[in-house]
Amino acid sequence: MTLANLAVGEVGIIKGIAGDSVITKRLMEMGVLPGVAVKIIKTAPFGCPIQIRIREYDLAIRRSEAELIEIHTN
Repeated sequence: MTLANLAVGEVGIIKGIAGDSVITKRLMEMGVLPGVAVKIIKTAPFGCPIQIRIREYDLAIRRSEAELIEIHTN
């Protein structure tokens, strides 16, 4: 399951980030790391971008970036 599959208000735990691109590395620098809880706050009307809350701050990411983030739910 990926972060893009979560609905607004749902929480998941990051399992990993797929790929080895510049975007993947930048997400990791911003705290998107395995074991961290992430919550979907809201999405734009057409589904992109997605606002998430991670490590006590909000972050907007593209849906394509959210599809790289593997998660599991409780």
